[in-house]
Amino acid sequence: MPSFLRRRKPAEGFGGREPRKYIDLNEYDTGVEQTATGPLVRIAEIYRYEDLRHLSDYVYNGDILLLDYTSIANDDLTLRRIISELKSIAKDVNGDVVGIGKNFLIVTPTGIKVSRKKIRATS
Repeated sequence: MPSFLRRRKPAEGFGGREPRKYIDLNEYDTGVEQTATGPLVRIAEIYRYEDLRHLSDYVYNGDILLLDYTSIANDDLTLRRIISELKSIAKDVNGDVVGIGKNFLIVTPTGIKVSRKKIRATS
């Protein structure tokens, strides 16, 4: 058996009363050390305009920011201020800002653009 298919720990729920609903890929040892060499995708929630000071540092440091603004989605003024500031940050670093779904924004650093074209599965 190849070494990357060996389990690191016994599977939870295997042989028990309740069947597993998913396969946890972290249980399998691939034998490859995973280290981040490029930009990281940072996931954050924003609750007020002042949170941008801390969150913008990630974009300036080269990371991709996936921002959940659900908590302020009904506050139009704050949301406009935040989006305006994020556009300014993206312009500063030659990045991009794109809305995803109803309550998410993605802000990218230098050299990373987000395509606005959706990829659709073909049947």
